[in-house]
Amino acid sequence: MENNMFCKLKTATLIFLAYAISGCSVLTLPPATIHQSNTVDVSSYKYLIGAGDVVNIFVWRNPEVSGTFVVRPDGMITTSLVEDIPVSGKTPTELARAIEEILATYLREPVVTVTVNNFVGPFSEQIRVIGEASEPKSINYTQQMTLLDVMIQVGGLTEFADGNDAILVRVENGVQKQYEVYIEDLIKNGEIGANVDILPGDIIVIPETWF
Repeated sequence: MENNMFCKLKTATLIFLAYAISGCSVLTLPPATIHQSNTVDVSSYKYLIGAGDVVNIFVWRNPEVSGTFVVRPDGMITTSLVEDIPVSGKTPTELARAIEEILATYLREPVVTVTVNNFVGPFSEQIRVIGEASEPKSINYTQQMTLLDVMIQVGGLTEFADGNDAILVRVENGVQKQYEVYIEDLIKNGEIGANVDILPGDIIVIPETWF
């Protein structure tokens, strides 16, 4: 009996909260910040470290300060000597030089090498496929990636997709631009001329057909 009364009281409370929330004014959030990749063409791509990456830091002749570290969600790592080293958005070489500057306070002429495992990269570098893909998702960018490579990773189109009306959204010089891509011609008709280069941060939107 007590459990039954508790459940009814709990339900009534949830209903009251739902009405209270619905009665409040709805606020509008500002648009999301546009993050532009530094890569403007395929040949200039350099991998940038992101949250979730595993970085291996080797300090020559100083194994006690060397180690393997997971990049936190805030884009930082903590080492045995220094807390909160910002690493997200840096190349491994840039991070190595930055750590050398930090360690110079404690060590004489430190020499640092950085390697990366578990490649995730920052969100600004990931490719996003939304809409009528078989497996819509975010994909880690790989140098010289093309539209065909992306579509293979998302399993192609659904049966309801209008692949030839798909849009590729790309940020260039801080401005969001849209390009037509012909995915159906590419993967169903084998028209290789419809294949295009993909850059870090691209978003591919695949609409549903009206027929």
